[in-house]
Amino acid sequence: MKKIIKDARGFSLIELMVVIVILGILAGMIMPKLMGRTDDAKSVKAKVDMASLDTALKLYKLDNGEYPTTEQGLRALIEPPDKEGGSENWKKGGYLEKSVLPKDPWGRNFIYLSPGAHGNYDIISYGADGVPGGEDKNKDIKSWESE
Repeated sequence: MKKIIKDARGFSLIELMVVIVILGILAGMIMPKLMGRTDDAKSVKAKVDMASLDTALKLYKLDNGEYPTTEQGLRALIEPPDKEGGSENWKKGGYLEKSVLPKDPWGRNFIYLSPGAHGNYDIISYGADGVPGGEDKNKDIKSWESE
């Protein structure tokens, strides 16, 4: 014998529509605030990656007596440089934790100059547009200007 449940209720179409409208209003208020923060987050990530490279470069100098040249580039942090007598103290495994060079948040290589115009070396990311100069999200991020 089947038992029939007479009081079984679901949500009415109107109730569902009210919930969907409320969720839409909340998303409309919150999403614009979250969407504008991605450029800030990328800028902060570039600065953090530069700080990591800075630490690795200092460790490299402790072992090798000098910073990698512009020609050797940041690659010298993960592979022994091709230099006579210059890599015998190079740390096996490299100077970066994952033995991978980080790219800037826009997927491009960091620019490395040694000696730099602003110190022993300069590290630069050209921002979202990938060209020198710019403002807002296209602003260059420079190691000597990092906080």
